[in-house]
Amino acid sequence: MSISKYKVLMEVLEQKSLTKAAETMGYTQSGISHTINSLEEEFGFELIVRGRSGARLTKNGEQVITTIREILKWNEYLEQQIAAVHGVELGTVRIGTFTSVSVHWLPNILKKFQQDFPNIKIKLVEGDYREIEEWILNGVIDCGFISAPTRNKFDVILLHKDKMLVILPPDHHLGSQDTINIEQIEKEPFIMPRQGSDDDINRVLKKAPFKPNIAFMAGDDYAIMSMVESGLGISILPELVLKGQQRYIHKKELKEENYRSLGIAINSKKNLAPATKKFLNYVQYFLNKDESY
Repeated sequence: MSISKYKVLMEVLEQKSLTKAAETMGYTQSGISHTINSLEEEFGFELIVRGRSGARLTKNGEQVITTIREILKWNEYLEQQIAAVHGVELGTVRIGTFTSVSVHWLPNILKKFQQDFPNIKIKLVEGDYREIEEWILNGVIDCGFISAPTRNKFDVILLHKDKMLVILPPDHHLGSQDTINIEQIEKEPFIMPRQGSDDDINRVLKKAPFKPNIAFMAGDDYAIMSMVESGLGISILPELVLKGQQRYIHKKELKEENYRSLGIAINSKKNLAPATKKFLNYVQYFLNKDESY
């Protein structure tokens, strides 16, 4: 079996297209197609199907993809160890992230990380908390930013306590208060994020003696802010999400303070690839050093 063929398969699945995979890997489309066909001949069954939504795994492909990812992970680990013996730092770190981290943390972290480690490549995959956990579990990414606690038994490095704030329309009757009691939002029309991104809010609302009056569900944090600004309801969002937002909304602390605990998760601290270990250490150092986060 050829490692290079496995890499081609993974790129096709990541890009969901043979054409795009060819572009990113510097191959011709026929070369990519030939590689996939060759791999399917070796396996004795089809690995991918092409449809309207792009290239995806067949049921047989789904049965072997976890093992292929594991082989590639250990191959990457070996390559990094060999490079380290020669005094060279290289590798690829695949990171799961969500919007507020991508906007407020990663630009500066990645800029300085790549200045210090120019031979280490970074691949970012953006999703919600549940998607990121699933990607870590299945080996799609090496590490991922999460909101603790997680549903799975990962090793988690806690990074930051992020205060949860109530956001109100500009003319809301509670806008004059310094803080909001959780009971005061019982009858207010409430805007919830879509499932998968609602863990932080649900942890706050679990402490309330009522179920929220959900008026709308929105696709992302910025849609929620826009809907609140338009007077469609109120919501609760983390302080990091609201950082730097120039919107006509009130941001109020809850009387009983609530936080989300941001961290970075990995399957296990044992046998971490050198490049991933360097990135984790760098993130911790960077966030501890810069108190503005």
